[in-house]
Amino acid sequence: MTASALIGTVAAPDLHVMSFNIRRRLPHLNARSPDRWVHRRPLLKRLLAAEQPALIGMQEALFDQANFVRHALGDGYRSIGYGREANKGGEGCPIFYDSRRLRVLEWKQSALSDTPSRPGSTSWGNHTPRVVVDASFRDIATGVEFQAVNTHFDHRSRSSRLRSADVLRRIVAASLLPTIVTGDFNTDAATAPYDRLTGQGLLLDAWNTAEERVTEEWGTFLNYRPPQRNLKRIDWLLVTPGVTVLKAAINVNRYEGGWPSDHAPMQTVVNFGAPPSKLEK
Repeated sequence: MTASALIGTVAAPDLHVMSFNIRRRLPHLNARSPDRWVHRRPLLKRLLAAEQPALIGMQEALFDQANFVRHALGDGYRSIGYGREANKGGEGCPIFYDSRRLRVLEWKQSALSDTPSRPGSTSWGNHTPRVVVDASFRDIATGVEFQAVNTHFDHRSRSSRLRSADVLRRIVAASLLPTIVTGDFNTDAATAPYDRLTGQGLLLDAWNTAEERVTEEWGTFLNYRPPQRNLKRIDWLLVTPGVTVLKAAINVNRYEGGWPSDHAPMQTVVNFGAPPSKLEK
């Protein structure tokens, strides 16, 4: 049975976008642990089947989990991105998209390090590899082209988060396309990495600029506990100026008393406006 949607499918020219850390699958957990993938998998499927975002920036997805997500979303969905390790395995930051609505023009994955083209490389104080996936898409329904950037910052190294924010700034600034940035940034809004991304107007926080907030401002790291206000919002969805954010939500829906992940997904409905050719007429 499909659960009721918080936002659900939206019609063009609007676009439903989600950022979601689905929590990597861990072995050897207590049988009753809410973190067990076998418990969370059907709950995640229900959430995705209900919401059906056209674009998802996902974090902590192992290969088998990414494969599960593609099937849970349906036959029309595709993904780009691979694991963060040197062999391109391990957890990744794939971008999922509805191929009936969006077409990939080009994409790449880079390590967040001094050697971005070398998979598995680390720098800046992080001991585990961190990556960013950036892609350009064309909206089949409207003809609008845009950029999507998805990442997962380091959880321990402040230096790594700051340097990673600088990388994202360069990626966004280098493109003339309207841009959506999704990610688990492992630090609260209004901290130094957040300020580096939003402080000079290059990017805006979709939660702050939304015309309508569908939910309360919950902390996004639930850790399988009841949601609370005024806790850290470490999962962000950022947009370049000119992208209209119609709705924003932090999804804390539970299914059969359980959580699909230790994070709550961020969701928005955005509108890019008409493509340049139409605006010039």
